[in-house]
Amino acid sequence: MADAKNNTGIFRAEDYSYTVAWSDEDDAFISRVSEFPSLAAHGKTQEKALKELRGVVRFVLEDLTENREPIPEPLGKRNYSGKLNLRMSKELHRRLALESTTQGISLNALINTKLARS
Repeated sequence: MADAKNNTGIFRAEDYSYTVAWSDEDDAFISRVSEFPSLAAHGKTQEKALKELRGVVRFVLEDLTENREPIPEPLGKRNYSGKLNLRMSKELHRRLALESTTQGISLNALINTKLARS
């Protein structure tokens, strides 16, 4: 979480990460925002669902700012180290180590290749 300001000013609703998908159950498009998992909105078109949710996010950002509550930093503005501590089963570790040795590459390179393909 961050405060409402970043190096360019206040976070805007457009800075956040959205998805829109059709819901047969709701007979509408449902939009969601990754940084606020409890928020969702619907619309008859993808555009309307997204527009509706961005309006909700604007309201939430204003409310959080007014109440001096923490505001989630948009995913696109976060810094990532490129390092990841990953736990896996001993069997999976063994299989990946054997595969990387067979291919003549490091285990790190193998895992990166597999992740990039998915």
